[in-house]
Amino acid sequence: MNFPTLFRQFRVLTTALPMRQSALEAGRISQQSCCFPVVENRRWKSEDRRVLIQSMPIKDMGTQGEKQLDVDLVNISKENVYPDADTPNMLFDGVRFADLPICHIKASKNNTIMQVTNSLGVLIAYRSCGMDGFKNTRKGTNIAAQTTAVAISGVAKGKGVTTVRVKVQGLGPGRMSAVKGLQMAGIKVASVTDNTPISFTPPRPRKARRL
Repeated sequence: MNFPTLFRQFRVLTTALPMRQSALEAGRISQQSCCFPVVENRRWKSEDRRVLIQSMPIKDMGTQGEKQLDVDLVNISKENVYPDADTPNMLFDGVRFADLPICHIKASKNNTIMQVTNSLGVLIAYRSCGMDGFKNTRKGTNIAAQTTAVAISGVAKGKGVTTVRVKVQGLGPGRMSAVKGLQMAGIKVASVTDNTPISFTPPRPRKARRL
C-alpha cells in the first residue's frame, strides 16, 4: 500500500471520527454500528446518466396514432374517402380541391419540418421543431411536431388559409401528431396524402466481412 492511499484513508478516518462521536452522543446510531467507518454516498457518472435518460421523453417510432381516426373521417361515407376523376372539382368551403393550399410535412427521426404553400407551390409559411425552441433529441418527438403544427397554423390562418391538403413524407414520430396539431388549431384537413418515397432498387449492401 503506497503513501497516497494511506493518506486518503487517514483523512476519511479523521473526518468520520468527530461525526460518529457526535451522532453517538445524540443517540442517532448504536455502539455496534459505530465501529465501521462512515463513508457518504456519492453519485457516480453512471447514475447521473441513468437519471438523465429517464427524464428524457419517450420517442415512439411513428406508430403512435396510426390506428386512430384523427382526420375527421367518421362522418364521411367510404365511397367518398378515395379520390376519383371528380375529386379535383370538389368544393371545400367554396374552393376547388385542386386550388386548395398544401401543407407539406417532412417527418424524420430527428426533426419535423412543415411548410404551407398554395396550389402553385408559392411558400406561405414555414416552420420546424428547431424554430419552436426544441433542441437535440427533443426535436424528434411527437410533442414537438404537434407544437410546430399549431404554430404554423396560426401563421397560415393569419394569411387567410382555413382548409388545406396535407402531404406527409417520412416515417418519423411526428407523422400523425402534426396532422392532429393542424386540426387542434382550427385548420380543416381536406385530404392526407403519403408521399414517402419507396426505393425499388436499394443501394448495394456492404461487402461481407472476412473471417
